[in-house]
Amino acid sequence: MVVEDQVHVLVVTMAWQGHINPMLKLAKRLVSKGVHVTIATTEGTRYLATQKPNIPTSFTTAENTTVRTPQISLEFFSDGLDLEFDRLKYFDSYIESLETIGYINLSNLIQDFTNDGKKFSCIISNPFMPWVPKIATKYGIPCAVLWIQACTVYSIYYHYFKNPNSFPTLIGPHEFIELPGMPKLQVKDLPSFVHPSCSHPIRKLVSSFIQNLDEIKWVLGNSFDELEEEVIKSMASLHPICPIGPLVSSSLLGQEESINGSVDMWIPEDSCIEWLDKKPPSSVVYISFGSVASFSQKQIDNIAMGLKNSNRPFLWVIKPQEKCLENTGGELSYDFLKETEGRGLVVAWCPQEKVLMHQAVACFITHCGWNSTLETMVAGVPVIAYPDWTDQPTVAKLVTSMFNVGVRLEVENGVASSEEIERCIMEVTDGPEAAKIQKRALELKEAAKKAVADGGSSDANIDQFIREFIEK
Repeated sequence: MVVEDQVHVLVVTMAWQGHINPMLKLAKRLVSKGVHVTIATTEGTRYLATQKPNIPTSFTTAENTTVRTPQISLEFFSDGLDLEFDRLKYFDSYIESLETIGYINLSNLIQDFTNDGKKFSCIISNPFMPWVPKIATKYGIPCAVLWIQACTVYSIYYHYFKNPNSFPTLIGPHEFIELPGMPKLQVKDLPSFVHPSCSHPIRKLVSSFIQNLDEIKWVLGNSFDELEEEVIKSMASLHPICPIGPLVSSSLLGQEESINGSVDMWIPEDSCIEWLDKKPPSSVVYISFGSVASFSQKQIDNIAMGLKNSNRPFLWVIKPQEKCLENTGGELSYDFLKETEGRGLVVAWCPQEKVLMHQAVACFITHCGWNSTLETMVAGVPVIAYPDWTDQPTVAKLVTSMFNVGVRLEVENGVASSEEIERCIMEVTDGPEAAKIQKRALELKEAAKKAVADGGSSDANIDQFIREFIEK
């Protein structure tokens, strides 16, 4: 499907790498269908580019952004805080200002477009900005939300925030709960934001999103029918979620990248690809915990010892602490770096999709963020799950019990021992189940490619979505 008339969509996203990535990939998918897209995010992100040398200066303005197609533009609006304000340290204040002052400034941005004679046919929002649909209603613009986590997590949140009494006490980690279309879940498998002890402000954002679903015409899912079929069906009579993913780079799907450009908060170290080129096929353990997570010194030390004892080459992404949500993470010891010199490579950031596509990579130790999980499944790489918080425990359960593409580290007080890390590396690479895991990973890789190919389930869903908002 290619839209022939002038159709313009506004995509609004939080200024976090893990949120920007799927929104930008959705924008590219829309552009490939002939839809013009404006991406709006907060002004503070543009300021960061002038303060951190590792953030590309090309991200500072819409004119100079690395998104160079005339069909995608990047706009900024103020969240109401001083540019020097530490949004990670004072997260509550950031969210409050975004909901109030950010609301006004985004509304003014849309009004400016309207005054210039430009009309948006649809607004697609991030689910963690539940005030955006109210702006869409104000201007009479149909509103969609791109759910950037698993459809299973969307369903859990829906059932919990709509009917919390249907859940157990959520105190004992081994209590069970059964929900439609899902494997039996223990409390430890649930997203952290449903736990009564959770006071993080994102819990309130998720609750607000679920409670105000009536304001949202379409919930789009970064998943595909063949991956989460039963849970998607179970939501059809409640508030449907329409899978249009996986939203990954075309190159990862074996397709040509027709729309170049990225919005990277940090510059990836491409030299790691040259390093991988020198390693044997299926030999390297890749470790990364995403753009937000921060691991303790004990966790870092145990991973290091497990890698050392595995005798396998490894590529490990460890971000400097000022880039993490909580500045409490550990560091690698000089002795470890010296002892593994040549066998291991440690970088601050890497081009993850290129890494996962590389034939040298044997497995991926991941926090189970949904973006990383989709990328590794599309690449056909087995997973070692080391979840931390938010949706990650649920995704780890899906990876090991539903998708069957990996194993989950056993932890005590959130920490996996070095012996457990070494054991899991062995299990997914050389263990008795390794061939089965690798075969399943390759099966999901092919299913993902079919879903987004012309006429595939996700391709058909996005075509239908475009038809519907054009009609409105």
